[in-house]
Amino acid sequence: MKWLVSLVGAGLVMVSLRDLFHTLWHPTRHGGLSRLVMTAMWRLARRFRARRRVVGLVGPLAMVTVVGMWAGTVIIGWAVVYWPHMPESFTFSPGSKAAREPAMLDSLYLSLVTVATLGLGDIAPDEGWLRLVSPLEALIGFALLTATVSWVLEIYPALTRRRVLAIRLALLRDAGPTTGQLDSTAGALLLDSLATEVVRVRIDFTQYAEAYYFHDGEDHSSLAAMVGYATALAERGQAARRSEVRLAGDLLAGALADLAAILDQRFLHTGGPPAEVFAAYAADHGRGRAQP
Repeated sequence: MKWLVSLVGAGLVMVSLRDLFHTLWHPTRHGGLSRLVMTAMWRLARRFRARRRVVGLVGPLAMVTVVGMWAGTVIIGWAVVYWPHMPESFTFSPGSKAAREPAMLDSLYLSLVTVATLGLGDIAPDEGWLRLVSPLEALIGFALLTATVSWVLEIYPALTRRRVLAIRLALLRDAGPTTGQLDSTAGALLLDSLATEVVRVRIDFTQYAEAYYFHDGEDHSSLAAMVGYATALAERGQAARRSEVRLAGDLLAGALADLAAILDQRFLHTGGPPAEVFAAYAADHGRGRAQP
C-alpha cells in the first residue's frame, strides 16, 4: 500500500513535468493543463463589465497561475511520495519537533524545502532509495525555476513582434499610400516585408500560443484591430499592374491566410474564411471589427 501511494505521488509529478515540457519545448501540441487554465481565465475575464482592464491582466496572471500550478503539483506529488514512509524512513535533527507533527505536514515541509533547494537538513531521508530520489526533486525545482525564466524571456519578444507589426500597419494606414505609390518597386518591397512579419507572427502563435491571451491595448498597437488593413493592402497588391507587386501581394495574402488558419485552428474555431477568422479575432480581443 505504501508503494501504491508513492506511485500516485510520482504520477502527479509526471503530469506536471509533461505539461511543462509540452508548453515550453513542444508547444505545437494541442491541449495541456496550461492551455486549459489560460483559456478558462481568458473566457472568464471577457464576461466582466470592466472588460478592458480585466482582459489586460489575463496574460500575466495566467502565466503566474500556470507556474503556481506546476510548482504546487510538484510539491504535493513529492509530498505524497514521502508521506507513507514518514517518519520511520527519515532522520530528524536533535531537538527537532518535526517528528511529533502529522506525517503529511512533515512531508509537505520536506518537499517544499527540497524543491526550493534550501536544504535545511532538519529532516533527511534515511533509506537508500529515498536518498537517491530526494536530490532529484531539488533538480526538478531548479529546472522549474529555469523554465519559468525562459518562458518569460520567450513570450515578451513575441508580443513585441506582434505589436511592431500592428503599429507599422497603423502608420501605413495613416500615411494612405496611393495606388501609384503601391504599384512600384518600393511597393513590392513593402508588401514583401509585411509578408515576412506576418509569417513571424504566425510562427509566434504556433510556438508561444500563450501570447494569444495577452491583450494589446490601444488600437494602433493591436494586431486584432489592424490585421484587416493588411488584408486590404494584399488585395491592392494583387490587383496591381507590375508583376513584382502582384507577386508580393500574393505572398502577403498567403501569409495572412496561413495566420488565419492558425488562429482558427488553435483559438477561434470558426471554420470560416480568413475574413471571418480575423473578424472573430478582433471581436475576441475587444474590437468591434478589424480596421479596413
